Amino acid sequence: MPTDGPTGAREQPEKQDQQRRQEAGYRPVTRDQPETGQDTAPLRCLVTGATGYIGGRLVPELLEAGHTVRCLARSPDKLRDHPWAADADVVRGDVTDPESVKAAMQDIDVAYYLVHALGTGSHFEDTDREAARIFADAARSAGVRRIVYLGGLTPSGVPEHELSAHLRSRAEVGQIFLDAEVPATFLRAAVIIGSGSASFEMLRYLTERLPVMVTPSWVRTRIQPIGVRDVLRYLVGSARMPEDVNRAFDIGGPDVITYLDMMRGYAAVAGLPRRLIVPVPVLTPRLSSHWVGLVTPVPHSIARPLTESLRHEVVCDEHDIARHVPDVPGRPLTFQQALTLALRRVREAQVTTRWSSASVPGAPSDPLPTDPDWAGGSLYKDCRELVVDAPRASLWRVIEGIGGDNGWYSFPVAWAVRGWLDRFVGGVGLRRGRRDAERLRVGDSLDFWRVEAIEPGRLLRLRAEMRLPGLAWLEMYAEDDDRGRTRYRQRALFHPRGLLGHAYWWSVSPFHAIVFGGMARNIAQAAVKGTATEGPRRPVSR
Repeated sequence: MPTDGPTGAREQPEKQDQQRRQEAGYRPVTRDQPETGQDTAPLRCLVTGATGYIGGRLVPELLEAGHTVRCLARSPDKLRDHPWAADADVVRGDVTDPESVKAAMQDIDVAYYLVHALGTGSHFEDTDREAARIFADAARSAGVRRIVYLGGLTPSGVPEHELSAHLRSRAEVGQIFLDAEVPATFLRAAVIIGSGSASFEMLRYLTERLPVMVTPSWVRTRIQPIGVRDVLRYLVGSARMPEDVNRAFDIGGPDVITYLDMMRGYAAVAGLPRRLIVPVPVLTPRLSSHWVGLVTPVPHSIARPLTESLRHEVVCDEHDIARHVPDVPGRPLTFQQALTLALRRVREAQVTTRWSSASVPGAPSDPLPTDPDWAGGSLYKDCRELVVDAPRASLWRVIEGIGGDNGWYSFPVAWAVRGWLDRFVGGVGLRRGRRDAERLRVGDSLDFWRVEAIEPGRLLRLRAEMRLPGLAWLEMYAEDDDRGRTRYRQRALFHPRGLLGHAYWWSVSPFHAIVFGGMARNIAQAAVKGTATEGPRRPVSR
């Protein structure tokens, strides 16, 4: 592992880390079988946050362990295309709605709380507090045996008022569960390393895009990262903790390193030249988050809590989790192992969930109404239609592959500028890319859009998550016309909010012929070109 200075300068702190962690009980436990008498019957688990990064990966792990799973989601359709969707029970609800939480808790043994209100406004701590209390009360009323919560690792000895609002709220939610009548497991993690995690994406893009970096002083803060595989292992294992266990557990990998080490370690694993990193003391966490937002796909609203959490040292004080979820040979993963696995997943396009899997707080979420007369008011449309000299299957491949590295098939400068403007006003921008280079599913983020509906071989509907004075959708169809020819149909729709919304539409409408017209023509041409290059393929089922 690279170090940030002469070997001798790091040797003593590393020895102290090792001694302190051993004294705290960080000793590998290699018990593969459950303790004698431990109940191994399948459990009924409720998972909140299944549309998010961790929740979307936890559900299949619980199913593989033999448990039954119910997911509580505000938009159940977002889980429709997940490979495990048919094996889980998905119910509609929100953690701030007592009735829906109460209904979801019925007949549940273990309830996983994997949501937070960060980014929903200045009162997000109040929302987190209220939701946690609702969840705890519903668990008690339903006779749930355990609550499992994943929060942040808070620095030792730092007064509460000096913590970031993000860490302070996470800690408060954990304490609410520990004070409740239902036994709780509160897992506290620092930086989570896994393909698609916000921490990994931030590390990846900072290192890849900047061979020379002037960085804030927090790059020298010592932290204890953990691989997402170990986080999931601890979450699944926590379901079977004894009833008398009600406490927080620090979870981390075996390495205590600095963010500087992490960037240099990433460069080494990725085969990049050694990065020149110059820390400076003038970049505050607020300024740092804007800097991260400019360089990486992670927007300011998410980058800020990540950078604020790095102001203080976040190192595990104990490893007591191994008493209940035993370590096995080779686990927990080292930082380098977790990094290598994450990078391999990215390169092999096998990222199952991303930090952007969850909806962006504050982003439009209204579905496109099915009423063609639009009872809700004005609805502006830009419609394009072309006959395509290619099989429908070829056209659909182009439609489903849009965005990300493939771009938007028209006026790339205009799309790039729109993305930068969106990030400037606090939006997600154009650089979130895609989870998978070829396949989309409902709920996927796609640059500054989100997949609202997909009918394989026929329809892709995207809902805009950029900052707009209204709601916007983009629809793309692959169809057959009445003469049996392939037809491409495209609709851009905008529902304005107030006078500003109307003014916005009319101000950009002169450019629609270039942007949307060019987009339709280029998509059609790409389908024809793809047919000529790849030859005939199996037709899309109708």
